[in-house]
Amino acid sequence: MSDALTLPAETRDRVGKGASRVLRREGRTPAVIYGANQDPVAIHLEEKELSKQLNTGHFMTSIVNLEVNGEIIRTLPKDVVLHPVSDAPIHADFLRLSKDATVEVLVPVIFTNEEASPGLKKGGVLNVVRHELDLICDASRIPNDIEIDVTGLEVGDSIHISHVKLPAGSESAITDRDFTIATIVAPSALKRSEAEAAAEETEVTEQTDSTVEG
Repeated sequence: MSDALTLPAETRDRVGKGASRVLRREGRTPAVIYGANQDPVAIHLEEKELSKQLNTGHFMTSIVNLEVNGEIIRTLPKDVVLHPVSDAPIHADFLRLSKDATVEVLVPVIFTNEEASPGLKKGGVLNVVRHELDLICDASRIPNDIEIDVTGLEVGDSIHISHVKLPAGSESAITDRDFTIATIVAPSALKRSEAEAAAEETEVTEQTDSTVEG
């Protein structure tokens, strides 16, 4: 699990576009804390420090302790809006976590022991269907990632969520089907699948163009 991160913050008395622009010119990022049946709190953070935390790669699945006016508020980042050109964070939303809270998060998947997969050694390709898993986790035990061992897998084998042992405190948010996470396919099969997808996309585009022209 990711270690808890800490960010100093200050409350803001003024909200709205004008006030937010002023904060951004001062190197601050407007943000909101909400949830846990409490009123939302408007805050602002240092943009450089928020950017630094974002660049860790696990910010969105980490507990973030916000230090607001001497109080520690335990939160989970829910959304960070980035500037379309500079990628600087221009707004952030944080979900306040109550004691023993559970949260829904997207956790990245990592595949291990690819050298021990006969299918991959024969030239097969690992076709990843889901790069992240939608999980419901104890807020205090959010995993950094989910490792999936592909040892022994042959061409044609598939990995479903039922094959994955999730860490304690985590369960799949999707429970109505045993969805596929990845398959091992022959290179020719992957090319054929991509070609069929491209042909289908072209057909849809042509039909749309025809409808517009008509």
